[in-house]
Amino acid sequence: LMFFGCLNVTEGKSLEDYKNKIKADLKTAVMGSWAVWVPAHTINFAFVPPSQRLLYINSIQIGYNVFLSFLGNKKVESDEKEEKKEL
Repeated sequence: LMFFGCLNVTEGKSLEDYKNKIKADLKTAVMGSWAVWVPAHTINFAFVPPSQRLLYINSIQIGYNVFLSFLGNKKVESDEKEEKKEL
């Protein structure tokens, strides 16, 4: 919620746009988070030496940020319909 909220504010979008984005993409973001962080932390604490854990997690975080960036910038269906109406 925070990611989409901050993105919405910095892009100057309305509260309605925020609600539409949450309805469209929150489930994907949560499922993606579970798919990345549960295995990543399991591997981290089971196999990665303590001195390398921060580097490992930061490496995973870069990929996860790319995923969130793509998800955050994906057009919501209502946005696409409004753009077509303007044309």
